[in-house]
Amino acid sequence: MFCIVVKNSVKAGFRDQYLSIMKENAKASVENEEGCLVFDVLSAQDNDHCFYLYEIYTSEDALAAHKLTPHYLESRKHLAGLIDDQSVIRCDVEHRNFQR
Repeated sequence: MFCIVVKNSVKAGFRDQYLSIMKENAKASVENEEGCLVFDVLSAQDNDHCFYLYEIYTSEDALAAHKLTPHYLESRKHLAGLIDDQSVIRCDVEHRNFQR
């Protein structure tokens, strides 16, 4: 399994718009992409405009396929101009506990 953790700093005044776009993208990713296992949208407790995306895919190829989906491409159009800064951490998932 493969994971990315994306940190987005969103411009002032665009918090709600960003969250709406990302929640829709996350939902579509998990529901429609076989290779997307987890897509969580997290907000920092100490900064209203700092968000983290925690995404787990079956492989790096599944992440590449994610970036070609209609919902991803559409979200990118709407996110243009909302994000001040972005960083990405790429990880291999060594162990994952699943809750039942």
